[in-house]
Amino acid sequence: MADEKAFVCKNLSELNVIAEQIAELLKNSTIVLFKGEMGAGKTTLISLICKFYGVTDNVSSPTFSIVNEYHTSEGEIIYHFDFYRINKLSEVYDLGYEDYFFSGNKCLIEWPEKIEPLINFDSVLVLMDVKDEIRTIKVRL
Repeated sequence: MADEKAFVCKNLSELNVIAEQIAELLKNSTIVLFKGEMGAGKTTLISLICKFYGVTDNVSSPTFSIVNEYHTSEGEIIYHFDFYRINKLSEVYDLGYEDYFFSGNKCLIEWPEKIEPLINFDSVLVLMDVKDEIRTIKVRL
C-alpha cells in the first residue's frame, strides 16, 4: 500500500505551512495528480507549492490554456495542467502531453480523472476535500 500523509486545514492562513510540508514530500516526484471538487483549492495549493519551489512567474489556473509553464529561480521548469475542459483524449494527444509528462520536469495536474487512461506511470496523488470550510488534504506517495 502507498504511504499516505494527511493534513487538516481549518483556515486559509494554515495553508502556507501545509503547502510547504506537501512541497517537501513532493520534492522527488515528477508527476503529481490533484483531485478534488471545484472550489477545493487545487490551484491555490499548487500556487503555494510553486512558491516554495522558487517559481518566479505568476501562477494561475490554466483552465483555458490547459497548460502553464513556470520557471523557478534555479532555472527549472514546472508544468501546471488543468484538464477540466478536456472532452476527448484526442485533445490531450494534440497537446503533445508525452513531451511534458516524460520531460523529467515536475508536472502538477488538476482534474487527472479526465485523462485517466493515459496515466499508466508512477505518480503521486493529492486528494482534497472541503467540508464546512475545513480542508482535508491527503498525499498518497
